[in-house]
Amino acid sequence: LLSFLRSKPKESTFSAEDGYVKMFLRGRPIPMFVPDAVVATYSLDAKLDLPHKKLKLDWVYGYRGRDCRANLFLLPTGEIVYFVAAVAVLYNVEEQRQRHYLGHNDDIKCLAVHPDMVTIATGQVAGTSKDGKPLPPHVRVWDSVSLNTLHVLGPGPFDRAVSCVGFSKSNGGGLLCAVDDSNDHVLSVWDWQKEQKLADVKCSNESVLAATFHPTEPTLLITCGKSHIHFWTLEAGSLSKRQGIFEKHEKPKYVLCVAFTENGDTVTGDSGGNLYIWGKGGNRICHAVPGAHEGGIFGLCVLRNGTIVTGGGRDRRVVLWGRDYQKLQENEVPEGFGPVRTIAEGKGDSLFVGTTRNSVLHGSLATGFSLLVQGHTEELWGLATHPALDQFLTCGQDKQVHLWSVATHQPLWSKGIEDAARSAGFHPSGSVLVVGTVTGRWLVLDTETRDLVTIHTDGGEPISVVSFSPDGKYLALGSHDNFVYIYLVSEGGRKYGRVGKCSGHSSFITHLDWAFDSSCLVTNSGDYEILYWDPSTCRQITSAEAVRNMDWATATCVLGFGVFGIWPEGADGTDINAVCRSHDGKLLASADDFGKVHLFSYPCCQPRVSLPPHLPRVSYPLVLPRSFPSALILCTQSQKPEQGVLRFPHQPLLARLFPSCSRHPPLNPIPPPPVSAVPACLGCPPSLAQWFSKRFLWSTP
Repeated sequence: LLSFLRSKPKESTFSAEDGYVKMFLRGRPIPMFVPDAVVATYSLDAKLDLPHKKLKLDWVYGYRGRDCRANLFLLPTGEIVYFVAAVAVLYNVEEQRQRHYLGHNDDIKCLAVHPDMVTIATGQVAGTSKDGKPLPPHVRVWDSVSLNTLHVLGPGPFDRAVSCVGFSKSNGGGLLCAVDDSNDHVLSVWDWQKEQKLADVKCSNESVLAATFHPTEPTLLITCGKSHIHFWTLEAGSLSKRQGIFEKHEKPKYVLCVAFTENGDTVTGDSGGNLYIWGKGGNRICHAVPGAHEGGIFGLCVLRNGTIVTGGGRDRRVVLWGRDYQKLQENEVPEGFGPVRTIAEGKGDSLFVGTTRNSVLHGSLATGFSLLVQGHTEELWGLATHPALDQFLTCGQDKQVHLWSVATHQPLWSKGIEDAARSAGFHPSGSVLVVGTVTGRWLVLDTETRDLVTIHTDGGEPISVVSFSPDGKYLALGSHDNFVYIYLVSEGGRKYGRVGKCSGHSSFITHLDWAFDSSCLVTNSGDYEILYWDPSTCRQITSAEAVRNMDWATATCVLGFGVFGIWPEGADGTDINAVCRSHDGKLLASADDFGKVHLFSYPCCQPRVSLPPHLPRVSYPLVLPRSFPSALILCTQSQKPEQGVLRFPHQPLLARLFPSCSRHPPLNPIPPPPVSAVPACLGCPPSLAQWFSKRFLWSTP
């Protein structure tokens, strides 16, 4: 009973006489001033309507190539399929459109395409739900046209994560193999249509990097990884193993990838840069190409004409080999994109190349390769939107700064810096931008040329938030050393003079907002303080009357009267990572610690507003921009190797919501036609309303 009483969250209180609402986080009271115009009519019991706007996932920037393999394929629809975070992306390069499979509740680790080239299987890691319950790893089998989930294998039989998955090829694709990430790396074989496990076996104590069925022998499977390649035979509900025998050939530390030739031979690439060919049905090497690459061979692709393409790690080379394993042609991936991770055959002689620096390239051996998808390679922390143009900036732990075009989904420029980045912000004119780093250093860059304008250092801790005042006169920088540094800005953001530092917080600065008239700023800290400051003197404003009626230019502070309704019951103070308000002041978006982005009406000033329905988990949203236009929200996700950026328009566009179909071109944007007017076919959902509610809409009216 005592434990229950201690854990029961305290209810918010309202003092009309003093004009404040008090909420509690971890038992700590947080007073928030109520505007005079609201005090007389305010009640904690009032209900706040959810917004009529919707959220859908529109575009995902990024690709997971750093620690995943064989996860890029071209579908007959003209879409390439890959994954990032918990989202499987279907990207039509020619039409510049994306669709998304959103059935997973945590990060996807592997992907396989059925021989019918429509059915897809994806396996995910284990996770934890919002209420602390485990989310077991499992495999989802889904239709790439309708995006409907067909079958789910698990939860139960997999441990930690599903790291490899593959369909059989010679029996109609009726079987599926999977390897989990347990200590024994258990290999299992399934009748996926019945969701029935047929056999399983301990595969290896070492890492398993690939698992695949032989294309012509339905009972033969191959797994490979650290110090091994195993040939498995499925018979009478059991799997028997034959180890690959290297004999006189160098045994590699890792067998990295596997593919099959037209005649059924098995081809492997390894960490020593060797190509080994294993005779059909056998476990011995019948041919070898030693030193095919300098460093490991990460990718193998057998083309339609029977030739083979390999992708190198250290040498970044993409090499074409003839049927006799003679080198025919090669090209090199530009250094900035990193080593080759996987290769997929495109139309004609084109290839798609995924890299370990989380990029996807497109091109050919004759013409070279150009960027198609760009991603960060380490934790992504900084996100800022341009004040006037359809551009946004990202930066992170990988010491990379990217300025993106919303229209083309491509970086306008990229720049490497010396320190890991933690925060970013644009000057109101848009001519310059500021990047805060983990060392206390902050840089001013020219937005158009990316040239360094100036550089300063304040303290030795990360600069967690940077923000210009609306009039462009001041720059405020919140640091992990508990101070807010104020600079006077002149010459259009090209000259900075330090005013001083705001001292008063007892923990690191987390969020910061400016008043519309630039006369005041408000800050949040890691121990849930709300403090107000005069930028001209760097002194704390302690008078409630001086700030309670202040109009704020942005709403990024997660603590405050206008936003405190976003906090769920029992929140411990770390649940909400970021919040931002729309330009028109009517909507509020929040990003929580459980991978969800929610949309509320603004102001959200009733305790524990009912959460609107949300899109399935996209994986740890961390950052939102300082504000967003009426049709676009951006968020980043951090602490994951793929480091993607997610874009959510909240005004539904029918042309974006409806999947592409060969017989029906994309429909016109809103206003949408009645459901009865929408044509139906195998490529189109029968019910528009059902399609919207199940696949794309974020919140309901």
